[in-house]
Amino acid sequence: MRLTQGAFSFLPDLSDRQITAQIEYCLAQGWAVSIEHTDDPHPRNIYWEMFGPPMFDLCDAAGIMAEVRNCRATFPKQYIKVNAFDATHGWEAMRLSFIVNRPSNEPGFGLAREEGAGRNLRYTNFPYAAGLPHGKRY
Repeated sequence: MRLTQGAFSFLPDLSDRQITAQIEYCLAQGWAVSIEHTDDPHPRNIYWEMFGPPMFDLCDAAGIMAEVRNCRATFPKQYIKVNAFDATHGWEAMRLSFIVNRPSNEPGFGLAREEGAGRNLRYTNFPYAAGLPHGKRY
């Protein structure tokens, strides 16, 4: 199973050259870039861990790519994504988010079916990796 969250998620993984081009586009728009990582990529887990503070003052894609490589070296078996925020209206709005690192094995999600009162059915998805302790999921 391949996790499909953010832009470009249905495409093959982006190369570092392609990631740099996307970061350059974000910087040209005046957007701030940040890097996040997680070992729990459930679609409702919107709070990934920040890898350092957002890079509001960094205007060079090479510096951001150095942070991406550093995050990959620190968390090689986790999902890592780059986010771009636009603060031109006085508040931050997510403009672009894409995954730049994946674990080598993506176990996927299961679907749990639950029958409630009146034969109502309820479905919930859960990551197969969630049964493992934090830090050992991938």
